Amino acid sequence: MNEFALLSPPTAEGVRTLSLNRPDKANALSAALVDHLHASLDAIGPETLALVIRGEGRTFCAGFDLTGHEQSSEGDLLLRFVRINELLARLRQARFLTIAWVAGAAFGAGADIACSCAVRIGTSAARFRFPGFQFGVALGTRRLATLVGAERARAMLLHNEELDAAAALDCGLLTELIDGARPEERVDALMQSTRKLDAAGLRTLLALTDADTANHDLADLVRSVARHGLHARIAAYRRA
Repeated sequence: MNEFALLSPPTAEGVRTLSLNRPDKANALSAALVDHLHASLDAIGPETLALVIRGEGRTFCAGFDLTGHEQSSEGDLLLRFVRINELLARLRQARFLTIAWVAGAAFGAGADIACSCAVRIGTSAARFRFPGFQFGVALGTRRLATLVGAERARAMLLHNEELDAAAALDCGLLTELIDGARPEERVDALMQSTRKLDAAGLRTLLALTDADTANHDLADLVRSVARHGLHARIAAYRRA
């Protein structure tokens, strides 16, 4: 069993759940967790019509795991960021409905994972923050601007703003805000509302309603991380 990312078998309706499973580390994205998330996506076949992504414990995902970054070369850190960027691209390009269930904090790359999903459902405990530019890393920026608008995204990034659930719904980070419903119940209702779409139609709809910016996003990320002084920028961010 994959201890870092838990992928459920498909239900009769074609729904699977992918759980980030490092609750003791706030589901922070270690290299191993990211590898296991990629492996989970590799295991998903055409039988899947929807994938729910959630975090075990009280946090959706605390973002990039900076633990021990001092012992990693800047090249190793670059590879880790590239792997996360590729994960975001795979979620956006998925030909099944991606649903983020955000029942806690979604920060940094964790917030980017949620934003990469087509449907983003939150509880009142949902919170978002995008601190990457505080240490000079451009990750998920175009997607954020697409969801909330360029001016709003710029302000959020400049000021490292933290948004609660209501603010996230208001600006478009969340598509729905729900309390008292289990994820399975809400997902079942979503699948019922799309039941007239066949698998091919669903995949075409998803492909045509999200611009493919993967190559530009990768280039911008690599340039930002490759800029000299990444270790120093991360250290200054952590001190602050």
